[in-house]
Amino acid sequence: MTDTHPSGPLSHTPAYAPVDLSTCDREPIHVPGAIQPHGVLLAMDDDGGVVVASANCAQLLGVACEAAIGLAAEDLLGPEVAALVGERAHGDRGEPLTVRLPVAPADPEGDGTLRGRYVDIAVHRSGDRVVAELEELADSRTAPSFQSVRGTMARLVGATTVASLADRLAAEIRGVTGFDRAMVYRFDADWNGEVVAEARREDLNPFLGLHYPATDIPAQARRLYTVNWIRLIADISYRPVPLQPLHDPGTGAPLDLSFSTLRSVSPIHVEYLSNMGVTASMSVSLVVDGQLWGLIACHHYSGPHRPSHDARAAAEMIGQTASQLLAERERSDLREDALRAQATLAGLAASLARPDADILGALVEEPTVRDLLSATGIARCYDDVVATGGAVPPEAAIRRIAALLRGEDGEARSSAHLADLDPELAAYADVAAGAMIVGTAADRWVIWFRPELERVVDWGGDPSNAKLYEREGPNVRLSPRKSFDKWREVVRGHSRPWTGWQHDIANSVRTHVAGLMLHRSREQVAVAESLQRTVVADMARTVAGLDVAATYLPATEFQLGGDWWDALQLADGRVAFAIGDVAGHGVSAVAAMTQIRTALRTLLFAGHRAAESLDQLDLMMDELMEDQIASAAVLVLDPRTGDFELVNAGHLPPILYDEGRGRLVEGTHRPLLGIGLGTARTVTGNLGPGATLLLFTDGLIERRGQDLVLSLDQLRETGEPGPLDSPDAAAMWVASLVESVPGMRDDDTTVLAIRRTG
Repeated sequence: MTDTHPSGPLSHTPAYAPVDLSTCDREPIHVPGAIQPHGVLLAMDDDGGVVVASANCAQLLGVACEAAIGLAAEDLLGPEVAALVGERAHGDRGEPLTVRLPVAPADPEGDGTLRGRYVDIAVHRSGDRVVAELEELADSRTAPSFQSVRGTMARLVGATTVASLADRLAAEIRGVTGFDRAMVYRFDADWNGEVVAEARREDLNPFLGLHYPATDIPAQARRLYTVNWIRLIADISYRPVPLQPLHDPGTGAPLDLSFSTLRSVSPIHVEYLSNMGVTASMSVSLVVDGQLWGLIACHHYSGPHRPSHDARAAAEMIGQTASQLLAERERSDLREDALRAQATLAGLAASLARPDADILGALVEEPTVRDLLSATGIARCYDDVVATGGAVPPEAAIRRIAALLRGEDGEARSSAHLADLDPELAAYADVAAGAMIVGTAADRWVIWFRPELERVVDWGGDPSNAKLYEREGPNVRLSPRKSFDKWREVVRGHSRPWTGWQHDIANSVRTHVAGLMLHRSREQVAVAESLQRTVVADMARTVAGLDVAATYLPATEFQLGGDWWDALQLADGRVAFAIGDVAGHGVSAVAAMTQIRTALRTLLFAGHRAAESLDQLDLMMDELMEDQIASAAVLVLDPRTGDFELVNAGHLPPILYDEGRGRLVEGTHRPLLGIGLGTARTVTGNLGPGATLLLFTDGLIERRGQDLVLSLDQLRETGEPGPLDSPDAAAMWVASLVESVPGMRDDDTTVLAIRRTG
């Protein structure tokens, strides 16, 4: 089988079968058995003897490939160059050597076209082999200077968002490499891709916004992009140069070219680029936290293009720097999105808190509620009555989605592909391909809906791509247009995915609405008790390296109180623990408690330090929660080292149990929350292996007629606990703490114990 190619029939590299799209994901692209012809490859053993060579040795080095096999490197390259290659082989893979290739004993007449010329020699190890790849030195007049690369770095650092960074990155890479087009291509969670930034020659058709299916860059290609950051095809119409022998005589396997700069590429990929009119290409990997985030894809349309090794090295360094910046900018973008949504939610909550506000009506009629989660439709059910706003499916489908998606705890749950829950729901994907639900009961919930992504992003209807349509014709097998059609099939029925901070916002809506409705419902106490138990649970989250136990005990006189605790995994690997107590009892205390806990959780999740979070919470309460005060303490603990930061707002100090009697972790407290005054201070410390920190509310030690200091001393002398790794063990220890303080307990009590096991 042969395929049409700009320069004639397409030849295949030795390791490839004829082009077959059905086997694209199984191509052995790391062992193609061939290289591109703009250089020569030699694979040597540790003694410097050549065991594998590319077939163009005769042309470039003046020695037939068959004769080169078995020669010493110094016979082919000269003693000095061979020695440099040997030194580089025993160090880290780095920048290429730039040397003048001398006449060597194996080519005394200097017949090789590289003889007497300056060459770049890239050296790396492939298994037990030392691989040297020689290219003639490219025109260095356009190579980037140190000053220009430093300026590029400064401009990248100055980009404050992912979008602006991607735009700047495309422009800088195009400027450094000289390609006609440079694109930043980003993967989604399923490895489908999108062009999110582009710098191009003005006469070229734009590719910005194009989408491609995961099959365009299969898994084995993504693996290579992760380990080898840069890949160049200097001339799309090249003829692959086979390696001889195809199988390394020492291993019986083809030479692994994963780190090769000359590696021949998949003929399917060559055909794909050819159909786009590309004559040369280069890609630079973008790797975030060890995973391929995307690519910088460069295309040329006016003939072969081979940037110098200096330009390629600069592009690779720019890509690596950008990868680090992308991780930071993504986190920053998420924080900004979460903070904007939180600010919008605060305004909405204030509006709904008015005595005359129609809370239930506003949920479906106010566009802000939909916009909070980038939804196009919303439905709410209250006492089994459903009302809707925006684009939604029929009520029967809404109820079916609610039944399938809602959890027993009422916390936010979502799906970006409702047809996974019930195939019949695919019929409503135009308005409800994905949904998120929160609720307080089986007949009280809110659902946000999103349409399928294919309907939202319809590049197929973009008239700016008409030129590309015309070029394709009916017989083109591979092209961006065909890939986009395939992507549309892949994402059909899927909505945009829901983010973690959007789950938090949905939970905040649930908390706010529940708090407001508590005052207007005939089941106030029942709903408040359910809400409180959802927030102040007895089950602590699992954290590696820690035993965490928590218990909430209601008051003897009041069923509802304002105690709460929380645990939140932070982005840097630390865990934030919080405990607090809202003044008062009853429905109002529970409503305030849920709002305060959610607000603090959002601030910590958004990246604020603990001290700043409590200060912001104080200002929020003073502004939005009139006459409401609370105490709180936040502990940010690194389970790996035991180092912790403690911030206290008018709360009782924790007790640290370590090798005997407990001691108070004292420090400078800020005033209570809700008065709008004061600045928090941070106390640092370390929780050693086997040590336990006890955080608690005043209900644990307050007794009528009992001195508070004496009660605290009795609690300290109770002794450190044993392991807290089972509910029974934790319950027994907490019971012993409650019993250690004499007198009748008359306030609700929360106890949070954290023991470091590692």
